[in-house]
Amino acid sequence: MLIVFIRTAILYTLVVAVMRIMGKRQIGELQPYEFVIAMMISDLASLPMQDTRFPLLLGVIPIVTLLFMKTILSQIQLKSQYARKIVDGEPCIVVCKGKIDYAVIKKQQLHIDELLEELRLAGYFDLDEIQYAILENNGQLSVLPTSTSSPGNNQSAKNSNDDYNNTKNSSNKNSEPYLPKILITDGNININSLTSMNKDKDWVNNLLKNHNIDSIDKVLIAMYDTKGKFKYQLYDKYEKECNE
Repeated sequence: MLIVFIRTAILYTLVVAVMRIMGKRQIGELQPYEFVIAMMISDLASLPMQDTRFPLLLGVIPIVTLLFMKTILSQIQLKSQYARKIVDGEPCIVVCKGKIDYAVIKKQQLHIDELLEELRLAGYFDLDEIQYAILENNGQLSVLPTSTSSPGNNQSAKNSNDDYNNTKNSSNKNSEPYLPKILITDGNININSLTSMNKDKDWVNNLLKNHNIDSIDKVLIAMYDTKGKFKYQLYDKYEKECNE
């Protein structure tokens, strides 16, 4: 028991010292390669702790080696912007002027529902409220809001004054905000939203036809926002509208 205690104390001290030398960062701020190193260090330290048949050096040497490699890599990154780009990657714009860049989120293997969830967690329920949303290297979203909080800045909002509950909203323009209803994402109908609205697929098709959209497959996202306004984005609309 004493041997296990001593080995655990030594490895714990070593791991704490290594993590301290690696720098002060929260888990959510770690770059991908740093997170991998942290996971490998924890695994390497746990083996000699659990099984006394393993020599202590079997855990110490790999941990010190990883620390050495991380230190060398960090020094290279400090001196070379190209190395930082290769190792860390680059931040990428996923939303520009209220429009989703489908090519970027597809490349980053980020689903539209995941993107919308992250935006909601950041406090943004309407895409019109977002001037730019940037996916950082550590996976977090940074959002630059528009200068005004009023919706209607993008073309789809200007083309539509629809309301999924017209009878309630027509006489009360200052009503409480609605929970957004996402009708279509990535060319697929959101059945749950239709069920909550007591609507069906035919209603969605008619709604799209009223906006000169002949196929659901062309729609990247369609939704009712917090103001009850119908908003949509087609797959080919990002480049045209974001570069204006």
